[in-house]
Amino acid sequence: MDDGRIVDLFLARDEAAIAHTSQKYGKRLRTLSHGIVQDLQTAEECENDTYAAAWNSIPPNEPRAYLYAFLARIVRHISLNCCRHRSRLKRSAHICELSAELEQCIPAPDESACRLDDVLLQDAINGFLASLEPQKRNIFLRRYWYLDSIADIARRYGLTESNVKTTLFRSRSKLRAYLEQEGYTL
Repeated sequence: MDDGRIVDLFLARDEAAIAHTSQKYGKRLRTLSHGIVQDLQTAEECENDTYAAAWNSIPPNEPRAYLYAFLARIVRHISLNCCRHRSRLKRSAHICELSAELEQCIPAPDESACRLDDVLLQDAINGFLASLEPQKRNIFLRRYWYLDSIADIARRYGLTESNVKTTLFRSRSKLRAYLEQEGYTL
C-alpha cells in the first residue's frame, strides 16, 4: 500500500493504518531502533511506541510524501530517550562518543533565538549533505543518523575501517568549514 493511502487511513482513524505501516516499515524501524538501543526487545517496544506516536500526531500532520522519514524521526527520538532513561546513572559510551564527534562541528544552541536558528542550522546541514558525494553522504548518515558502528559501515560499503574513519573525519572537517562559511561560530 502506498504512503498516501496509509496516511488516509490514519486520518480516518482506521486501525488498519498501523497494520499497514508495520507491514511496510516495521523491519526498517526496528533495525533503526536496534542500532541505537542495542536490544531487540527494547527496539520492538520503541517500534510500537512509534506507531502510537504516529497515531497521535498524524491528524495535525499529513506526511504523505515522507511517511518513512516521519516515522524514522519518531522512532529515533523514542530510542534515544530510552537510552537516556536506561543510562541516567551510567552514560552510554557509544552515544557520548558520537555526540562528542559532532560537537566539534555544530555550534552550541543560543537560547535567545534557538528555534529559528534550529531551522536555519537544519537547512545548512541539509545543504552540506547535498554537496557531498553519495557514498560519503551515506557514510555520514549511517554513522550520525543511524548510529552504525565503524565496522558495520565498513562492511556495508566494502571499505576498511581506517577508510571509513578518514572519510568521517574529513566530512566533519568539511561540515565545520561549511558552517563557518554560513556564519555559524563554533
